[in-house]
Parts: sequence; C-alpha cells; structure tokens
Amino acid sequence: MTIRLSNRDARRIFLAKQGLSAAPHRALGKDGLLRLIHDIGFVQVDSISTVARAHHQILFSRNQTYRREHLSELLEEDGDLFEHWTHDASIIPSAFFVYWKHRFKWESETLRERWRRWRGEGFDASCDETYERIASGGAVMARELKEDHHESGGWWNWHPSKTALEVLWRQGRLAIARRVNFQKVYDLTERVIPAHHYEGDVSHPEFIDWACRSALGRLGFATHGEIAAFWDLASPEEAKAWVAEHRDELCEILVEPANGGKPRPSYAFTGFPDNLGDVPDPPARIRVLSPFDPLLRDRNRTERLFGFFYRIEVFVPEAKREYGYYVFPLLEGDRLIGRIDMKADRKRGSLEVRRLWLEEGIKPSSGRIDKVMAELDRIARFAGVGGVNLLEGWNAGLA
Repeated sequence: MTIRLSNRDARRIFLAKQGLSAAPHRALGKDGLLRLIHDIGFVQVDSISTVARAHHQILFSRNQTYRREHLSELLEEDGDLFEHWTHDASIIPSAFFVYWKHRFKWESETLRERWRRWRGEGFDASCDETYERIASGGAVMARELKEDHHESGGWWNWHPSKTALEVLWRQGRLAIARRVNFQKVYDLTERVIPAHHYEGDVSHPEFIDWACRSALGRLGFATHGEIAAFWDLASPEEAKAWVAEHRDELCEILVEPANGGKPRPSYAFTGFPDNLGDVPDPPARIRVLSPFDPLLRDRNRTERLFGFFYRIEVFVPEAKREYGYYVFPLLEGDRLIGRIDMKADRKRGSLEVRRLWLEEGIKPSSGRIDKVMAELDRIARFAGVGGVNLLEGWNAGLA
C-alpha cells in the first residue's frame, strides 16, 4: 500500500533528520557534537566568512552551545573527523573513512588522468615528488612547496598552485592534518587518520549498500536520485539498482509538495512513518541558516518541501543579483520564511544588517520581528561582535 505523506509531516521529518528539531540551547559538548555530525552525515566547509565560516554556522544554527574548539579537537587531535569530498569539501566522521576508500579508488582511476591531460608532461613526476617531500619532510602547506620549488624551474614554477596536493588528497594518499588561517596543512593519510579507522576494507557491494542505506536513513524519504546525491558516492544508476534489489525493505510513499501540486513518488524503509518514532516539532524560534546548510543542499528538494526558492548569488554579477552577494535563509519552526543580507563588520564591532525580506504571505508582525532581532543578537555574539546595527532601509523589503 502506498503511503501519502502530508507536506507538513514531510517538512517535520526532514528537519528532524537534519538535526534542526532538537532544543538549540541544550548542552552539546564535544561528544554531542560528534554525534550530531554523525547523524547529519557531513558538514560542508567553505572559505567565505561573511558572518562565520559555513561549517561553524551550520553547527551553531542547530545548537547555540556549539564551541569551535571542540570541532578543532575532533578534527586535529582526536582524529574522529576528517575532511574530504561529498558533493563539495566537507567534514565527515572518520568512522566512514573505510567507505571513502572506494571514492579514492575512483578518483585515482579518473581524476589523475584528467589532470595529467590538462597539465601535460611532468605532472606525474611532480605528484610523486610532492608525495616524497611530505613522506620524508612532514606536513606542508601549498605555499611552502611553492617556495621549495621557486628556483627549480620545474613544475611548481610553471604552475605555482596546489594542484599536486589537491590530486593526492582527492586520491586519499594525503589528508588534511589541520588548517592554519584556513589554509590546508597536508600530511600522509596514515599519519592523520587513526589506525582503527584507516585500516580495513569493504567490498564494492557493501560500499554501495552503505552509501544508499545511510543516505535514505538521513533523508527519511527520497527518490533514487536523491539517495545518490546525498553523499555523491553512488551513481543514480547504482542507487536505482539498490532500490530494486531491496524492495522488500522499502515502501512507496507519495510526498505532497508545498505548492499543492502532484505528490512525488519516493521510498522509505518499511515501517515508515512508525519506525521514525515521535517526530518532534522544531523550535518556534527564528534561526539564520548558512547558505551551505545541509537542509539546502538539494535546492530542488528544498523548494518542493518548503516552497522556498533559494540560490546563492556569489557568482552572479552584481547587477543581476535579486537579493545580494551572500544572503542567509531564515527558518521559523518548520517553514523557511525569508532571507537576510548581513555581515559581521569586525572593525566597527557590529553585525551590519543591510536588508530583510519575508516570503509572500509571511507577515512582519511585531512578534516575528522580535524573534528576528533575538536571533541577530545570538548571531552577533557568536560572530564575536558587540551588537546589531540596522542600516538605513534594512526593512524596505518588508513593504
């Protein structure tokens, strides 16, 4: 029997799976942080720091007791997390490292050949030289290798970037040991990943089963395309074959979209939704999300479930931007209600709010604006600035 899932229940399930339904003020701690990242699956890393770097803001939006030093310890000291690729550069539990070995194999077979054609003769030798330099001399940053090769006339001179480091990292031969001012420090993978995570292998069928099963578990319900896209490890064809092979474990559901259109056929594990337990209502407070939040990872899914069209406009020419360079979505309860353009001005010591927009049908009531201001106060403290500065015209988008 096909289960019909209301749009509201779909939103609540997805928010809970994405860690956005727990009380944001409960004490988290380092162990709780590791569990949170494990349950979400990954946290995207991005260099833009308009207010705070994406990974910090993603975690803070789920729990305001989040501490940056706990993330650093888990990554750089304990080895419980590592950085690598999902759909983009991300922080991932090291317990999943064994499955990433299959990605490394794929990267070794495809990526290096593409970059060899791009960079031409001498690229393989330069990769090998770079690896040996780190094996014998220890961890390095890209700029240090550039300095080492500056007078050689070799590969680093004609291509003074971190191409070799990037290829070796994508192949799993190097890992990111730590960051210094957000610059990656690379070392041999076996010196970064703890032995109990580094050792061991799984077969390709086991890898595909984990990639699909763990993705569906974190999505709650999904099409085979959404299953494949979650980790970007299995292909859509592999995910489709996995669904067909495991139909006895799955049930079909129809998910109502936000716009009241045709329900979308999807899959969930048998027992859905009872196997989810009691799905809590998300906090009623308003929260600012990072543009790279996992809730927004699949923009099309977000639009279907929340009726919220969102595209980051960093790469859009300024004259063509609808909103702004780096605009943050606003979540209130189980709805995405608007967006805000703001920046932490550390010279002035304030959170500069340029513009606030609310979605059609969302009223700028005094209570709602009070909730926005309460969240801005929390964000200002998290960003390390003294307070909130509402710039002239900040509320023009509410008219």
